[in-house]
Amino acid sequence: MRVFLTGATGFIGSHVISELLAAGHEVLGMTRSDKGAEALAAAGVAVHRGELEDVASIRAGAAQADAVIHTAFDHDFSRFVDNCEKDRRVIGALGDELKGSDRPLIITSGVGMGEREHGAPAVETVFNLTHANPRIASEQAGNAALESGVDVRVVRLPQVHDTTKQGLITPFIGIVRERGFAAYLGEGLNRWSAAHVGDVAKLYALVLDKGRRGERYHAVAEEGISARQVAEVVGAGLGVPVKSLSPDEAPGYFGWFALFAGLDMPASSELTRQRLGWTPAGPGLIEDLEAMDYTKTH
Repeated sequence: MRVFLTGATGFIGSHVISELLAAGHEVLGMTRSDKGAEALAAAGVAVHRGELEDVASIRAGAAQADAVIHTAFDHDFSRFVDNCEKDRRVIGALGDELKGSDRPLIITSGVGMGEREHGAPAVETVFNLTHANPRIASEQAGNAALESGVDVRVVRLPQVHDTTKQGLITPFIGIVRERGFAAYLGEGLNRWSAAHVGDVAKLYALVLDKGRRGERYHAVAEEGISARQVAEVVGAGLGVPVKSLSPDEAPGYFGWFALFAGLDMPASSELTRQRLGWTPAGPGLIEDLEAMDYTKTH
């Protein structure tokens, strides 16, 4: 089928392209730049010029496709709330375009939305309507489209990584460089789930081919890695000390990142593996962080 892919030149989307083409699909990739268009054409992908701020361009891309995979997201985390609301508008526009058809819409969310209770791993069968994470806007928009008859499927992401990017850990590394030491809160026992970007890309392709309307899937290879483990490996990589901070010290050290620094976000992918036969095989988060070249900034 012909798949409209937002975020086609991004960290995840560029890997999804390879999986879709290998599965025999045709890809229409969205980009805003000439450089992005050149990269997509070189990869054998049809180019659609558009941007997240222009929902008309988003709808025009969806109108040309048999399915939509939405991986684009504005990752300026200093404007996280605004960007989550932007994603709500984009998903709403995609849903409006696909309404009245059987064309699937695969959207992206975070694993925290499946949190049952504090400390318990998030699961696919839960959508926590009271979750404080602003990213809830994406699934709220997806639910609205689902209720209007659209075949919505959700991929929830953990910290997606390779040796150049690691989700929220990438901006954390920038903070460590700036502050001169790596920090965690309290005992550093709060956990983040993770998966290698190659495994995540494979899951998107599986959700397209085998997923079902209304289901949520967790792209989780590792259920929970502690903040202290992350801080220690980053500190070693940068050659700086590692310290514990109190909650009162967090804003001064983390800045905007304090919103995320203390979150406990373990997540299960048991149902995802059962339903789709997804078997992640890539390197673990700590392994990628240990293999990262800390002499470069990313």
